[in-house]
Amino acid sequence: MVNQVVVRIAAERILAGGLNPKTGQTYVLDDITNEVYRQAVEDYILTATEGV
Repeated sequence: MVNQVVVRIAAERILAGGLNPKTGQTYVLDDITNEVYRQAVEDYILTATEGV
């Protein structure tokens, strides 16, 4: 089960070009190694940017 708050924070950080707290680099989808969370973040991003 994924924590939607974590998914939202990660997705918004990716969309805004924010930093990955572990690496200090720009946060990108490839930084998410857990496949379940990665898919949830992808889905969130697709939903959030629909129609843009």
